Amino acid sequence: MGAGEVGEAGGSRAAVQSGPGGAAYGDIGEVLVGRDALARRVAELGERIGADYAGRALQLVGVLKGAATFLADLARALPLRDVRLDYLAISSYGRSTETSGVVRFVKDLDESVAGRHVLIVEDIVDTGLTLAYLREQLQARGPASLAVAVMLDKPERRRVPVPVEYVGFRIPDRFVVGYGLDHAGRYRHFPDVVALSPGAIP
Repeated sequence: MGAGEVGEAGGSRAAVQSGPGGAAYGDIGEVLVGRDALARRVAELGERIGADYAGRALQLVGVLKGAATFLADLARALPLRDVRLDYLAISSYGRSTETSGVVRFVKDLDESVAGRHVLIVEDIVDTGLTLAYLREQLQARGPASLAVAVMLDKPERRRVPVPVEYVGFRIPDRFVVGYGLDHAGRYRHFPDVVALSPGAIP
């Protein structure tokens, strides 16, 4: 099953038109992917990943902080008996809306991935620079297998090719927040993926 497609008109906007507590997002932005569509897609990805890793132990590697919400939902959707969770943090954005292209580890994994089936869980892939670096670094540690699951993909922004085995939604080139994604530390708690209005970016 392929990734969901969200066009400029907001293919899933009809699902939800309000923010936390029912308050409209107003001048912050517009809903690009609603919470109901997100829940359905996570369930579909969980079923597919569960089938691909049936009978095997799986180590999920969540990329903080953006992927925390997706990771928690995806882990609960996996029909597997042996799933481990670990986290790392990398930085390439800072407080900007544009990636710097310079990637650095802020927090490394607590457990070794050597000999394990590893699934990197990311919130979004755009230029591919961060994810390509991360794949290279983890592959060098000798996992039995290495794959990637991302909730959002911006193919128009790609600067380097990078394999992504599981994709939630392909979205247009808009700066998005919510469902774990932030701008300068804000808006992570939104239950929908919201395309930020230019006026909401300081």
